[in-house]
Amino acid sequence: METLQTFLKDINDQMQVLYKDGAGSSWMAQTTGDPEWAAKLSEAETRYNLLFSSKDLYEKTKQFLSTENVTEIEKRQLQLLLSEMEGNQLPEEVIADLSKRSSELNLLFNTYAPVVDGKKYSANDIREILIYSDDQELRKKVWFASKEVGKVVEKGLLELVKKRNEAAQLLGYDNHHQMGFALQELDRDEVFAIFNELIAQSDEAYRAMKKELDERLATRFGINPEDIRPWHYVDPFFQEAPPSNSTNLDPFYQGKDLVQITTDTFNSMGIEIDDLFAKSDLFPREKKNPTAFCTDIDREGDVRVLCNLMEDAYWMETNLHEFGHAAYFKYVDSSLPFGLRTASHTLTTESIAMLFGKMGKDPRWLKRFLQVDEATVNGLAPELEKFQQLQMLIAARWIITFVFFEKELYENPDQDLNALWWKTVKEVQLVTPPDETDNPDWAAKIHFTLAPVYYQNYLLGELMAAQLQRHIETKISPEFFTKETGEMLINQFFKPAALYNWNEKISRVTGEKLNPAHFVDVYCKTQVKS
Repeated sequence: METLQTFLKDINDQMQVLYKDGAGSSWMAQTTGDPEWAAKLSEAETRYNLLFSSKDLYEKTKQFLSTENVTEIEKRQLQLLLSEMEGNQLPEEVIADLSKRSSELNLLFNTYAPVVDGKKYSANDIREILIYSDDQELRKKVWFASKEVGKVVEKGLLELVKKRNEAAQLLGYDNHHQMGFALQELDRDEVFAIFNELIAQSDEAYRAMKKELDERLATRFGINPEDIRPWHYVDPFFQEAPPSNSTNLDPFYQGKDLVQITTDTFNSMGIEIDDLFAKSDLFPREKKNPTAFCTDIDREGDVRVLCNLMEDAYWMETNLHEFGHAAYFKYVDSSLPFGLRTASHTLTTESIAMLFGKMGKDPRWLKRFLQVDEATVNGLAPELEKFQQLQMLIAARWIITFVFFEKELYENPDQDLNALWWKTVKEVQLVTPPDETDNPDWAAKIHFTLAPVYYQNYLLGELMAAQLQRHIETKISPEFFTKETGEMLINQFFKPAALYNWNEKISRVTGEKLNPAHFVDVYCKTQVKS
């Protein structure tokens, strides 16, 4: 008779082979642009997913989980297996149908280019106009144009939402949103309570900074602040703060070695990453992915980063961010079973990446690692802090808007979603809607199609990063870049890997569960007017 121990060993061995095959194929596909590797990746992903769609394996996992004398480490593996498998316990034709619908909508997003006055505009063109143009009529036209794709995908997207709900109901859930939270080990009531608490605690600071931003924009466009509309901001969804010349750090990177600066940053904390450079792919060239990511190839130390480094602030922060992920993966306890040698949740590895990525705007880091002189740093510091505050508060409100709306979308897809979208935007982001609110403007955001029930993780990661930062600065080392900080991160955060649920992990490290008060402490603590 099969024992729990032999069952877990067998499944870990199978996962290891299939995972490594998929991760290796993915790396080759991203670094060569070769269609052959893309095909191999697709095959590898199918094989991996097939393992988790096995009914027999699913029933055995449930059976073992209900038996007595299961150790904590065995129980944790079974719980994670169950979460991974449950979403795949659908008829093959249902999985294929959902995948086909999503791919078709994705193609519409990738190929649709709106036309304004006879000229096609890409997303980058629209972004450029919203950042730099003072022509209000053109801004308004391209803003409306950026939403046109919503009309194109609306029908298919609403059908997909209903199909996702039907699939979730086959597995015993009320809807896809409820299932998405459950399978990610997220307590929906708890997450929504955290977000509501964050709105309440940051409200005064957000209103003050938003008011000041609107006044600045009103002056720029020669209008009254109450006449500011969505097309006056730099992003079609008001996701980010406008760039400012006073916080442009690019000139400081001319002639600098970004890889060496990254190494020095991590080395100062006793976190060694230079052994990961050999297999990484850090500089631009043809036929490779133009963005950035980090991947753990085998969960045995082969961790790689893909970047396209240029001598500027964006790529410095991106490299620090990606090597934050890499450090986490590298220092995972190798004695753990394969299934636990990973992050306890996306948001835990994101929080580490965010913590390091933000160093690029930290005056302490600029002085020590970029060697900007003290007088210059002191001159930059107030503006940098203000920019970071505005950026984080705007991003938080945007994410909450998306998350609140998405829950409603799945709970009642037949309601007047277009009006609900603008009601949510007005209440949470404090953005005045356009005169027409009966278009599916919300559907122009690709994440509703491509990454359902994922958006909350971005903000949860930011909240965790702030909580870690406050814990380090108040309990471990006010200086931050010290061996003590590195030891704490390696031993308490990286090593335990997926042994604990994400909220238990942050609680074990900082002494409390995820609490938005720390984010408020970091980003709402100074007066707005300088």
